[in-house]
Amino acid sequence: MRYNNDKRVVMTLDAGGTNFVFSAVQAEQEIIDPISIPADGNTLEIVLNKIIQGFSEVKAKLNVQPVAISFCFPGPAEYELGIIGDLENLPTFRGGVALGPMLEEKFGIPVFINNDGDLFAFGEAIAGLLPEINQRIGSSNSPKTYQNLLGVTFGTGFGGGIVSRGQLFLGDNSAQGEINRMRNKLHTNASVEENVSIRGVKRIYCRETGLTYDTCPEPRTIFEIGMGLREGNKEAAILAFHRMAEVAGDAIANAITLIDGLVVIGGGLAGAYPLFMQRLVDEMNTNLTTMVGTALDRMEIKAFNLEDEGEFQRFYEGDTREIKIPFSTNRIKYDPMKRIGVGVSRLGTSRAVSIGAYAFALSKLGNP
Repeated sequence: MRYNNDKRVVMTLDAGGTNFVFSAVQAEQEIIDPISIPADGNTLEIVLNKIIQGFSEVKAKLNVQPVAISFCFPGPAEYELGIIGDLENLPTFRGGVALGPMLEEKFGIPVFINNDGDLFAFGEAIAGLLPEINQRIGSSNSPKTYQNLLGVTFGTGFGGGIVSRGQLFLGDNSAQGEINRMRNKLHTNASVEENVSIRGVKRIYCRETGLTYDTCPEPRTIFEIGMGLREGNKEAAILAFHRMAEVAGDAIANAITLIDGLVVIGGGLAGAYPLFMQRLVDEMNTNLTTMVGTALDRMEIKAFNLEDEGEFQRFYEGDTREIKIPFSTNRIKYDPMKRIGVGVSRLGTSRAVSIGAYAFALSKLGNP
């Protein structure tokens, strides 16, 4: 469901380890200039007062009463209760902090907190990749529509979120979509995040070039080297992103086997998709081998690279046919080609999270 004509206002927060960035959203658009406040503080009281200050400043800029507060915050957490656990990047949060209930008492409106991967996926399902693909397929003869989405983010870490038929999937322990905890294909005692992250890309490039981690260029530079846009070890740069793609593709294939929907990629590394996307999709489409040596498709569905025009065309066309209804003169359209697509964020990660936070709050509040 779209909320692009909804007049209700929701106050939002992008909670990073360095800055808290506050804003307000109406009709899926930010309506004030964001307010940034440093996130540091020696005590929990200082940090909490900064959060209260930020939302107070946002509210003062509004000419209508906000209906809710909705934002992403790092975990571990019990998001449905609004309780934040022990955080690495905000070390004053220890022992369980009732952040949501505190804000509800302070501002007198409902407060919704989620993980950034979840809200990213919800934003792309509401107004990003999912509706775009359905709109494009709708202009064809195919009866196919997509109602499920796996959103993943490649950046400082590897995050995820699941949307099924218009609903954000919420687990019983606020641990849903934690794709970063899957086993690493290349290093079976490590998590997948060791490769699918900024540090993972840098580590491979360092290893191949003999650089120390401190002197290693950032992934943007490594991407430019790999694309031939600047001097450097091109083979090492390509390998760094291909290793990330191989590990990510393996993890996403495991996840999508259970979810069966489109995949959208966001985060700081998503812009490097020309170097990694096809390798990732190829990994998803690899074969397994049975105990008697025959090949078995890794997934029951085929994945297509939506950023490649040729692949998208095959995805778009499918295999639509008409079949006869038994004991009837009528016929029905049928597309037996089981397929999904993998594409990059259509909204940009930050905007997708913002729209996701807004839409999640309104979906919980119901119609005005």
